[in-house]
Amino acid sequence: MEEAGLKRTLGPVLLWGMGVGLVISGMYFGWNLGLAEGGTGGLAVATGFIALMYVTFTFSYVELACAIPKAGGAFDYADRALGREMGFLGGMAQLIEFVFAPPAIAAAIGAYFHLYFPALPTLGIAIVAYVLFTLLNISGVKTATQFELVVTVLAVVELLIFAGVTLPEFQAENLMLNAWPNGWAGVFPAIPFAVWFFLAIEGVANLAEETVNPQRNVLLGFGSAILTLVALCVLTFVSSVGVAGWEAIVYAPESGEPSDSPLPLALSHVVGDSNWLYHLLITIGLLGLVASFHGIILAAGRATFEFGRVGYLPRALGRIHPRFRTPAHALLVNMGIGIVALLTGRTGEIITLAGFGALTLYFISMVSLFRLRRREPRLERPFRVPFYPWFPAIALVISAVALVAMIVYNLGIAAVYFALLALAYGYFHFFVKSKTIEERVGVE
Repeated sequence: MEEAGLKRTLGPVLLWGMGVGLVISGMYFGWNLGLAEGGTGGLAVATGFIALMYVTFTFSYVELACAIPKAGGAFDYADRALGREMGFLGGMAQLIEFVFAPPAIAAAIGAYFHLYFPALPTLGIAIVAYVLFTLLNISGVKTATQFELVVTVLAVVELLIFAGVTLPEFQAENLMLNAWPNGWAGVFPAIPFAVWFFLAIEGVANLAEETVNPQRNVLLGFGSAILTLVALCVLTFVSSVGVAGWEAIVYAPESGEPSDSPLPLALSHVVGDSNWLYHLLITIGLLGLVASFHGIILAAGRATFEFGRVGYLPRALGRIHPRFRTPAHALLVNMGIGIVALLTGRTGEIITLAGFGALTLYFISMVSLFRLRRREPRLERPFRVPFYPWFPAIALVISAVALVAMIVYNLGIAAVYFALLALAYGYFHFFVKSKTIEERVGVE
């Protein structure tokens, strides 16, 4: 009989590496495009609210992860608190976030390599990266998370080096240069780029089932990761913009087009683009992309695995590899979907689609926390969110406002997102919902 359970091997240090690694690529690229929408002021305000949402959400989510330490994360929490329908929708939102974020990062990895090796096609490099990191994830969760820890530490060190080089050139007046090009209205279109700073941190919860003593270690790993990321976000934002103003890290000087490389642009104003520090940043910056790419693939595999295990997707996706005890089938299917998304070439839209999934997940998760507190007061909660009910309420309200703002400013992508949810729910309603509770319990 094939073993149904995932292997417990993870401690707090590896979870910290996973948490920071899942997100750290957001410090290296993408966020600066929010400056074109809102300027320094608009993006700063959006980032402040989103950072507050993530801090309050993270500690609220830890309560859920410690009380229900299963690989499905938000799906398992919503399923228990709100019923099968909302559990399915929460799980689908999670899958959309985790499955569609990696293709965007893979495209950036391909572009980075293409700078050094112009003969290699960007798309080909991205696909090779997908295959290699999927195989690494299949080989074993401890191996995968140890690799993640190494590249994450190197990526954090590089951000600290960047700040050490740029902060001596920091001038406060640069933060005020054209700081509000679109006034307060610029805050709302900047929200998706503020979310990109922290997107996918919740993936740590999907590893709770593979964590030794999850009631203690998930809190330590998850909590230290979000605090590290908030500090890095503030440091990176201020040290980048403070060199020469926001426009200098949005528009590439040779083309005047928006750039996905804010840190090299800022550093070029300090040391030039031929200095060894400039090339070091570009080289190690690739590791930041790799850390997030690899980490989200890992978390996505667990989310898909849980959907297969309970029968909401084909049960083959819920099988464990007999040797490595990893969700190999789920990882391979996610890779196939990711490569198809890559082939569309629509990186920006893919990022926004993942953001819609994330904000939906946050909203449903906070509703689940309130519902579980009321319906199951005796549920064992080794960790309780501090300042209840304020922390989850803050996360709930900000996620709702951010989701509405994203819909207003991205109507086309919102239509695609909700169409995906509607199609998935139709499949669930007509082909899954009719299954008996006894069948479902029998496979869990």
